[in-house]
Amino acid sequence: MKDAFGTPQSLLVLGGTSQIALATARRLIARRTRTVWLAGRPTLALETAASELRALGADVHTVAFDALDPDSHETALGKVFSEGDVDMVLLAFGILGDQAHDEREPASAVRVAQTNYTGAVSAGLVAARALQTQGHGSLVVLSSVAGERARRSNFIYGSSKAGLDAFAQGLGDALHGTGVHVMVVRPGFVRSKMTAGLEETPLATTPEAVATAIELGLRRRSQTVWVPGALRVVMSALRHVPRGVFRRLPV
Repeated sequence: MKDAFGTPQSLLVLGGTSQIALATARRLIARRTRTVWLAGRPTLALETAASELRALGADVHTVAFDALDPDSHETALGKVFSEGDVDMVLLAFGILGDQAHDEREPASAVRVAQTNYTGAVSAGLVAARALQTQGHGSLVVLSSVAGERARRSNFIYGSSKAGLDAFAQGLGDALHGTGVHVMVVRPGFVRSKMTAGLEETPLATTPEAVATAIELGLRRRSQTVWVPGALRVVMSALRHVPRGVFRRLPV
């Protein structure tokens, strides 16, 4: 169960090598989170991440999880929930893709969509049902401002995040009153390994800043968190820009 300050004592990360997820886990461990499950493909990177979190004093486990294999999600997540209650599930997996390449190779574009949307729908529903069964918990979904309005430069990635965002909002509505809290997190450009080499957009942020916003959102029981907060106003304005004008903007 969460402590008096809203800090989850147990955490399941879907996408166990995500820099944002690991920054969040480190922050929560410092605030009293004691048990962490890192779910991801069995790799050296996953084991290294687990070792680093154990060094901070947490009881850390790994579980094999593949976003592109929805048939395995019930088993993978069921293994975690069978060990005891989970206070928070952080859905943090996703891939950026390569817009120019993916436009030429539809199979690559489909992989982006299947990872970011289809895999998230499957895992999100499995996790939500488990949280509802235990009667409490938070499901935190990492979306993106890219899903707010499709841009020419990354509309494949953006469309997958738009689908994920809408799904998570609807899931939150469906679970209202059940004891399960769904929070959608919309970061802007995050300086990370995934975005290395890309030109930064205004209001760029860091994994640590996103982690801080997630912790604050949990305490406030927020439904939507923007990182940084100023993006709420920026995206509200961009949503209403006429399409012909938007098409010519350097975004």
